[in-house]
Amino acid sequence: MKTLSYLTLLTATAALSFGQNPLSTGDKVFYGMVAGNVVAAAEKMPEASYTFKPTPEVRSFGELVGHAADAQNMFCAIVNGEKPPAVSIEKTKTTKADLVQALKDSKDFCDKAYSSMTDDHASEIVSLMGMQMAKLTVLTVNIAHLDEHYGNMVTYMRIRGLVPPSSEPRK
Repeated sequence: MKTLSYLTLLTATAALSFGQNPLSTGDKVFYGMVAGNVVAAAEKMPEASYTFKPTPEVRSFGELVGHAADAQNMFCAIVNGEKPPAVSIEKTKTTKADLVQALKDSKDFCDKAYSSMTDDHASEIVSLMGMQMAKLTVLTVNIAHLDEHYGNMVTYMRIRGLVPPSSEPRK
């Protein structure tokens, strides 16, 4: 049922805003949903659980938040043609407040990339990790990466007895 809600939201938003940019607008809408869930999860997890690791081999919850912020800054800097506004967040930030703020800042930075993207510019080629790809593909990779780590965050939250944002009842 939750998937239907997301699809309904995506369809309604698309109908109102796709206009001349159906590809880039689709990514922008989906990014907003995924990034919103990641920020909400980071805010909801208690600070005491930011050091929690389900097993020693994986990142802590806080490291996931920092990694997500670092990756967003990298992907969107490539699309924006700029240097990332911050780097090494995962390695340098340790408090919930600092990590949540860094994540929000990275979302704001990426919002610029998604908001300015048009279908006319979507196919412009940039380099990501030594591969040539379209700017819109880089933004899609960002969404996939962010959603992958939201899945990790959901697991950590469930283990800690919390309901993740995407499973909360809709108002």
